[in-house]
Amino acid sequence: MAISEAPHNVSEMIIASAGTVHRNLSSPVLYEFAVRRGEGKLLEGGTFAVRSGARTGRSPNDKFLVKTPEISEHVWWGQHNQSMSVDTYEHVKAKIVRYLQDKELFVQDCVVAQDPNHQRKVRVITENAYHALFARTMFIPSTPLKPGEEPDITILHAPFLGLEGDGDGVNSDAVVALNMDEGVIAIAGTAYAGEMKKAVFTAMNYYLPLEGILSLHSSANVDPRTGKTALFFGLSGTGKTTLSTDPERLLIGDDEHAWTSEGVFNIEGGCYAKVIKLSKEAEPDIFETTELFGTILENVIFDEHSRQVDLDDDSLTENTRGSYPLSSLAHVYEQQVAPHPTHVILLTADAFGVLPPIAKLSTEQSLYHFLSGYTSKLAGTEVGLKEPKATFSPCYGAPFMALNPTVYAELLEQRLNMTGAKTWLINTGWIGGPYGVGSRIAIQETRKMVRAILNDGFGGTTFRKDAVMGFEVPETCPGVDGKLLTPRELWADTSAYDAAYANLAAQFRANFEQFRPLVKPAVAVAGP
Repeated sequence: MAISEAPHNVSEMIIASAGTVHRNLSSPVLYEFAVRRGEGKLLEGGTFAVRSGARTGRSPNDKFLVKTPEISEHVWWGQHNQSMSVDTYEHVKAKIVRYLQDKELFVQDCVVAQDPNHQRKVRVITENAYHALFARTMFIPSTPLKPGEEPDITILHAPFLGLEGDGDGVNSDAVVALNMDEGVIAIAGTAYAGEMKKAVFTAMNYYLPLEGILSLHSSANVDPRTGKTALFFGLSGTGKTTLSTDPERLLIGDDEHAWTSEGVFNIEGGCYAKVIKLSKEAEPDIFETTELFGTILENVIFDEHSRQVDLDDDSLTENTRGSYPLSSLAHVYEQQVAPHPTHVILLTADAFGVLPPIAKLSTEQSLYHFLSGYTSKLAGTEVGLKEPKATFSPCYGAPFMALNPTVYAELLEQRLNMTGAKTWLINTGWIGGPYGVGSRIAIQETRKMVRAILNDGFGGTTFRKDAVMGFEVPETCPGVDGKLLTPRELWADTSAYDAAYANLAAQFRANFEQFRPLVKPAVAVAGP
């Protein structure tokens, strides 16, 4: 059937014009297709290793939201949400549709949101079997859509279609274009699988808050003994996945959640964990998945002959990833909706070595730090970066927040007030000096602090007010050396510590100017 004769539904139009279509294949069958087509290689234990080509991470400069009249007033336009005209979008979409015509295609019908009351149907159409497998792993497999039934979100995925930059009205040979009104995500020129995952998350970060539901870039887990839930916010490298994947607790999910008036649910059905330098001792549950059938290892180096991986090898990229279904883990929460959190933990990795490893926050302070979203970039992670650099990413996930961060902060305030959940700041960064001088806080020590929080272990503890940030720092923590709780005393030069802390505080204040007119006075003054 010619495209012009195809049904109105864009997904059915492409399926009708394809050469061969494989719909809703199971994971084992998709593995077989991917191996036979040379898309990757089965390794020892049955994991599947793939390469994403030149792009080994997200391409933020190539991501756009289509600017229609319906969404213009809602979207947080700017650095993270670039606008694309409807005309440019239609041109790019048509080019992708023409490219996919007559090809062998893989179609997966999935849903997102474990809570059936808030689910959206997602259809992925791709030219690669392993990307269909990734979709089936990361989203939630579902019954196939009935004839004439339209998905809420359609991903048109053409990783090997190179665009012409200015000639196609985009910034390079790749594009990730989200049309919120149409419910279409058009991806071309990049095979990095995370683009699909995060584009859908961006869409959910648009749809859910407009319904009064707080979407969260967070991990979450539950205490199987008490049923108490905890949320963990944090940017890449702060320990969000590591600390929430705890053998003493049940994992709800490691990255994307929503908080309703009923409780917390996972948006996804799988995990997409960073596996560079993964340690069996520090992260046993996640490490085990790198040896299990059902895991996709993206850009991980392996020996061609022994088929064994080297998780310490970052010669291709530091952003090596493992994608695996939640069912691969031993300790998983199996209900659709978890109880309201009793504790909310904000994670940072302070490379300046000045923040305490643990602090208790008031509601106003938690909103201040949630809007700040602070962590550090390390020397060597970017070209020309010689020293640690403060990074501020509102809501701990600015690239995926379609609406103004204050929208999410207001919803967070409502949830905290409704539940009485306690909030904490955990620093997983450096102690005794900045990066290159001090040492990183041992994950075992951080786990002790987190467990003390989650087990309500600070009942009789006295707290001191931090002179710079104003939050409360415990004088003692069960099982933790008290010296760790007073980072100033661990510096050889306390005046250098004071100067470094003052400099970080100044960066906090400068960054928060964008939000100061938009928040309550009590929040505006809740920082340094």
